[in-house]
Amino acid sequence: MATHIDPRSDVSPKAELGNDVTVAPFAIIEAGAVIGDGTSIAANALIGRGARIGKNCRIHHGAIVGHVPQDLKYRDEPTTCELGDRNVIREYATLHRGTVETGKTVIGNDNLLMGYVHIAHDCVLGNNIIMSNAAMLAGHVHVDDFAIIGGITPVHQFVHIGAHVMIGGGLRVPKDVPPFIRAAGEPLVFAGLNSVGLRRRGFSREAIEALDKTYSIIYNSGLNVSQAVAKVKENASLTRLPEVQQVLDFIGQSKRGIITRHRDLH
Repeated sequence: MATHIDPRSDVSPKAELGNDVTVAPFAIIEAGAVIGDGTSIAANALIGRGARIGKNCRIHHGAIVGHVPQDLKYRDEPTTCELGDRNVIREYATLHRGTVETGKTVIGNDNLLMGYVHIAHDCVLGNNIIMSNAAMLAGHVHVDDFAIIGGITPVHQFVHIGAHVMIGGGLRVPKDVPPFIRAAGEPLVFAGLNSVGLRRRGFSREAIEALDKTYSIIYNSGLNVSQAVAKVKENASLTRLPEVQQVLDFIGQSKRGIITRHRDLH
């Protein structure tokens, strides 16, 4: 099908639009923006000059993609906000481009970013992520595949959220959240393995049990993180599984430290 641009929209002749792109009334697409085949841009959306949008994405009413980052050090450098394919960006979400530090904000494929979600400069998101309404990422946050972040949840800058994590709504995320777990409470703490989500996504019983044992050592053994990691590494039946190795690698690479366990009040 041919690209359809509503005459009431404002599309720069220097924007690059693929085949079968739809642009609704009063949308603005700036010079330099790139939009892939089959993508739709709803009314009143702003696609900034730094936007690089893949195929078959759905950009809803009033959403902003590729606009100027909220960073006082930014001096109008040519940076980008790059989206993969089949992303759904709901109403009034704001996705800002990178700063000179990394040059880009990157969002993978098949993500659902609900209304009023904010993705700040230099963030990196993987695939199949769900961010509920008004969840917010500060700058330089990394979110791995299949993570779910509840609504009205602010994530501190430079935090790393692991794969297959589920974070409750209305909670502040100040530290790294290791993969495969549920996180809840204020302050945010380990709330158990995301076993239901892992089963739904086809993880083996052996992998789920090994992850459960691994996190039991990390969070319930009374050891500090370094001691717990060393204890896990001593157990060959755990470390032979790639899922457990993923946990160890995540903790080893953590810069902000991981969230803690719940401590009972006495």
